[in-house]
Amino acid sequence: MADGVAAAVLDDALLSRIEDASLNASAPPQQFWLDGWIVRTSPGKARRARCINAVAKGRLSLERKLALAEALFREAGLPMVVRLTRFTQPADLDAQLTHRAWQRLDETWVMVRPDLADLAPAADASPPPGCAWARLDGTAYADVVGALRGSPPEQRRAHAERLASSPVRYEGHALRRLVDGEVLACGQFAREAELVGLYDVFTRDSARGRGLAGLLCSRLLALASQQGAQVAYLQTEATNDAARRVYRRLGFADQYSYHYRQPPGL
Repeated sequence: MADGVAAAVLDDALLSRIEDASLNASAPPQQFWLDGWIVRTSPGKARRARCINAVAKGRLSLERKLALAEALFREAGLPMVVRLTRFTQPADLDAQLTHRAWQRLDETWVMVRPDLADLAPAADASPPPGCAWARLDGTAYADVVGALRGSPPEQRRAHAERLASSPVRYEGHALRRLVDGEVLACGQFAREAELVGLYDVFTRDSARGRGLAGLLCSRLLALASQQGAQVAYLQTEATNDAARRVYRRLGFADQYSYHYRQPPGL
């Protein structure tokens, strides 16, 4: 799909399954079930692992649930944040939080490529001259991408912990420069049945503009396709125009967005 081509509108049932898969793939060990809410309090960088996902209506009042959730976040030393999607229940939760003057944060798009059938040859594609592909386990991956991002040790440890405890197996890959072993680009995929999500794709600042992210993502998708994946998804911030252009060239298109809200004064 070329950049700028209109996206096909996918079935809500498929998008709901993608939402479920993304929740499974981002599940940290610090997770609580609270009357229809999945409350996550990981100390890592990923906001999706330290927020509330309201997936069912529940029985308690909103005020009571907010108070209970606030206590969990306070105990974890984290600000309380709610993630809101088209699948959030009740459907008017965003409006209720807006009425309470909660601040809106970080719009993110879920982009989907509905067919991976043509990607198989990319799994065997040669790396650029002077480079090699490398497979990384969860601990090594968290350390590598954390170093590239400049993340503090606590966030790297939390990332490694989340990958190790994830109910969906992650597979991390990197492109290394042979002369010194330096990682130029890295990315992971997490496959659940026929769905595969791309996560933590990152290119070293000095290596950007060379098409490495697209090459790496094509390889990740092809490897996942060989394992049975048929539909791919990813999440990228609405303001990350460079990444969104890369993903559109790879055949991804916007399907739904989500955002976060936090209480006033935080």
